[in-house]
Amino acid sequence: MRLSGPCSRASSLSLRATAVRRSSPTHLVVPRRNLAVEVSTLDGELRPRIVTDSVPGPKGREASAAIGRFQDPRAHVLVCDYTKSKGNYLVDVDGNTYLDLYAQIASIPIGYNHPRLLELAKSDLYGTLAMNRPSLGVFPPAEWKELVEDAFLSVAPTGMDQVFTAMCGSCANETAFKAAFMSYPARQAGAKASELSFSPEELSSCMRNQSPGSPDMSILSFTSAFHGRLFGSLSATRSKPIHKVGIPAFDWPAVEWPEVKYPFDQYQKENQAAEAKTLEEVERVIKANKHTKPVAAVIIEPIASEGGDHHASANFFRGLRDLTLKEGVAFIVDEVQTGVGPTGTFWASDKWELDTPPDFLTFSKKMQAAGFFHNTDTRPPQAYRNFNTWMGDPIRALQAAEQIRVINDPDNSLVHKASTVGDRLYTELDFMSGGGGKGKGKILNLRGKGQGTFIAWDMPSPEKRDAFLIKMRQNGVNMAGCGDAAVRLRPMLVFEHKHAEIMLETAQQVLAEI
Repeated sequence: MRLSGPCSRASSLSLRATAVRRSSPTHLVVPRRNLAVEVSTLDGELRPRIVTDSVPGPKGREASAAIGRFQDPRAHVLVCDYTKSKGNYLVDVDGNTYLDLYAQIASIPIGYNHPRLLELAKSDLYGTLAMNRPSLGVFPPAEWKELVEDAFLSVAPTGMDQVFTAMCGSCANETAFKAAFMSYPARQAGAKASELSFSPEELSSCMRNQSPGSPDMSILSFTSAFHGRLFGSLSATRSKPIHKVGIPAFDWPAVEWPEVKYPFDQYQKENQAAEAKTLEEVERVIKANKHTKPVAAVIIEPIASEGGDHHASANFFRGLRDLTLKEGVAFIVDEVQTGVGPTGTFWASDKWELDTPPDFLTFSKKMQAAGFFHNTDTRPPQAYRNFNTWMGDPIRALQAAEQIRVINDPDNSLVHKASTVGDRLYTELDFMSGGGGKGKGKILNLRGKGQGTFIAWDMPSPEKRDAFLIKMRQNGVNMAGCGDAAVRLRPMLVFEHKHAEIMLETAQQVLAEI
């Protein structure tokens, strides 16, 4: 690349928490109701209830086998009846009802069949967007500006005013990688991306997948990380061998996650030393690769979720941000699983109080839409370079906007609810793990204090963990594991104290049996 003439930067979009624009006849009007009343009655009359001798029951096994004639069913846990599911409760095709603390792999924010979303689905705008799915990068709908403002910019992380919309969490990370690669030469040259142009050699060699047009750059990730299953995101994923084995991967570096001890606040000295060691290794790897396979970006989850719910302190993440700034490397925060409130702040990274925001923050899951936040300096200087047919989904943006209005309702903040319920839940689990219940010797390395309902613990072995999860499901509580032997809690934001009590009582019973 070479420098060319200067080009003015695109103006920043304004950040504001927009209300529904009732003056526009094309924009959805959703009547305001007392959301606090709604949240307390979302579940209707549902309670945990198992009506079959086994879980899944005969209808579930039959339905899974029928699907298996044309799709691989081996990962099926339950075949569900989503018409009957409500609030915090998932109903399967046998009529069994489960308190759901897994929430479709941590992706349902405000419960099954929330009345506000049912109302939204009946609107003219929803129908129009469902019938006429646009190619957003080329033919955006007239409502797209309002949808982006309501769904995404209203909750943009501090200091970030651009958003790229995508289809899933893997796509969000994959396209953030591309944006980081595209902006790296300008970052290193201390120039604007718009000031760089391509040489004829770059344009021809990239068509052969060769340098200099296809430069040999890398993304640095961490052991235990999970960032997706596409080729780039899978190359940065380090959680489980079965995710990666047999698939070609980019030769990208990884650094060990800090070897911290739990309870986190009881091992401050040891954990600070572990985090400092990791930061030193990150710096060493970046410098070692500078002239061979430059690290264009460092990607990290606020809590390494799929790999086992591994934590680090805010000071560690601040140190990582300072290091990436010093080395001219992009900082990507993967909030696909931690984002949208479960940790007690809308973004888990809000707790870090960074002086300089990340270069990219990716999202999906509970947002029900996907993409990444960034700033104008990481916009590609040419069109079509970070692009695909759909560029997201306006229906999911419409859904995200309505969910955010529910989540951030000033009279009943669901983020605050996650914080208070999570604090109580952690306290009770801590009591159980210390001998105040059936958890002594079975609830190990409890973690997630001060992180809302984003709580996890280890069990003595993978077999004990799996037995615990199966028996919880047989008793009407749907939960999941992560890492080698960890149990993770991923309830919805409408999860209340009464639901926590059901989970704790059931866990006491099951722990006594295994």
